[in-house]
Amino acid sequence: MKRLSLTQRLSLVFAVLLLACSGISLLFQIRAAARHEQEVVQQLSSGLAAHIAGTAQLMDASGWKPDAVRDLFDKLMAVNPAVELYLLDPDGRIVGHAAPPGRLVRDRVDLAPVRRLMAGAELPILGDDPRGADAHKVFNAAPVRVDGKEAGYVYVILQGETHDALAAGLARHSVWRMTGLAMGLVALLGLIMGLVAFRLITRPLRALADTVRSFDAAGDAPVAPLEPPPDDGRRDEIATLRAAFAQMSRRIAEQWRELTRQDQQRRELVANISHDLRTPLTSLHGYLETLRVKDGLLTQAERHRYLDIALDQSRKVGVLAQALFELARLESGLVQPERETFALPDLVQDVVQKFELAAEARGQRLQTEIPPALPQVHADIAMIERVLTNLLDNAIRHNPPGTRITVGLAAAGNGVRIDVRDTGAGIPEALRPRLFKRIPAWGRKAQDSGGLGLMIVQRMLALHGSDIRLVDEGGPGTVFRFRLGTD
Repeated sequence: MKRLSLTQRLSLVFAVLLLACSGISLLFQIRAAARHEQEVVQQLSSGLAAHIAGTAQLMDASGWKPDAVRDLFDKLMAVNPAVELYLLDPDGRIVGHAAPPGRLVRDRVDLAPVRRLMAGAELPILGDDPRGADAHKVFNAAPVRVDGKEAGYVYVILQGETHDALAAGLARHSVWRMTGLAMGLVALLGLIMGLVAFRLITRPLRALADTVRSFDAAGDAPVAPLEPPPDDGRRDEIATLRAAFAQMSRRIAEQWRELTRQDQQRRELVANISHDLRTPLTSLHGYLETLRVKDGLLTQAERHRYLDIALDQSRKVGVLAQALFELARLESGLVQPERETFALPDLVQDVVQKFELAAEARGQRLQTEIPPALPQVHADIAMIERVLTNLLDNAIRHNPPGTRITVGLAAAGNGVRIDVRDTGAGIPEALRPRLFKRIPAWGRKAQDSGGLGLMIVQRMLALHGSDIRLVDEGGPGTVFRFRLGTD
């Protein structure tokens, strides 16, 4: 079964409610019209019973006059067949009537409504219908007096059985037909107006739904995000929903671009891994194959040299694999810094001492510039040690003999600034934009990026809410700068 649209469901609910409201309204109108008719009839006939009691000699001191009562009933029913006349004793018992045999179902009438009528209460007032066990109808009543005393009552039902039968027949042929026609017309007009109104109201929702359906990926990025609605002062729910979706679409577009970028980086990383591993593995394989093929022709010194080269290439593969593994863990989000408060100068001194022999072997000078009374920093000590290790290792390996390498600390606001500088040849201008990025392996040169070491440094500092920058101080050499906070 096909599901209805929002507009169709709203229109259906509106039509049902409209029909229900129309039926209830017509029911109240019919009841109000009937009550109005009863009041009019009761007011018009307000003097009927009194006139009968005053002009007709219905009883005397000896009691009711049957001939006078019968003659009165015949004349009154002939003039107005709608009325029914009854004579009541002072206790409300029916002592005279003109009902056909078997039609009278009450032998007594409650006199409380009679007294309210004679007291001038608000009309209409309904009294007991002697011909209906539970029926109540408008009536008129007046006391019958004999020698100045009340001897009974004239009780006139103003809308008797004849009136009810005639009214029911006419209602079946005209009133209910008109009622049904009126209800149909009202429902039809209401439905048409509701359809038009709901279509106008839901038009922005349909436009928003079309935009949602059209919001899909196209190439490397999704379609343009939904523009926010114009600020025309309208603050209804649909405008709010459109604004929320516009914000969501922009966020989705940003996330899509970020996912695309990360996917591209992953593909590039796989290509880089194969490129970076190919050279040392090829060299390792070549020297091992040479040892195997020419084992009997090589001297002991040559054999040791080939083995040393193979071991060196093996170490390079191990270092590269470890760096790749560490970078993958940092980029996966599984690694989080375990922060603690420590004295940064102590850590710097330890790392510098670790590289002193390597710097001396290359004819370089390693030194520190640490002012007194520096605040303690709050960071992961192992990660910061790795950051300093990578920076010093790069400075020593990529600079010529005679280079001076300095690790300088300085207070900087609510933290400590760290500079790792050297007096070497510096970094070429063309390489600087890609210094902390891994570029695709195809068509690149070995020196086209900063390598895995700087990428690991950048990821570790990013986990601390910091960043590393290449600073141009106008002199020779290179300066890397980052900052650590105290909290």
